[in-house]
Amino acid sequence: MEPSTDLQSFKADFFKALAHPIRIRILELLRSRDRSVQELQALLDLDQSTVSQQLAVLRAKSIVTARKEGTTVRYAMRDALVADLLDVARRIFNNQLTGTQTMLRQLRQEARRPARR
Repeated sequence: MEPSTDLQSFKADFFKALAHPIRIRILELLRSRDRSVQELQALLDLDQSTVSQQLAVLRAKSIVTARKEGTTVRYAMRDALVADLLDVARRIFNNQLTGTQTMLRQLRQEARRPARR
């Protein structure tokens, strides 16, 4: 196996930044418009420090940007393509879950058949 290159490490770090349920939810909320920590906190029903910590991870990887508006800091997705990435992931998950649902239906049908001896 060849050693990891800087590019692969960059890609892996990007996906690691996305690899948290709260960060995914934050991005889903930011796709519609910029939001403050307070807005995100209320929508996520989380404390301010948790939301701030997750935003810091997203900022460190340049996935979100922050701009000051008076005394409030508003966060936005840096690149709208991240929303497209989330949409593609949703379609992949849907395909996987559809396959699981098909297997569950088959399993239930199998259970309804009388046992053969």
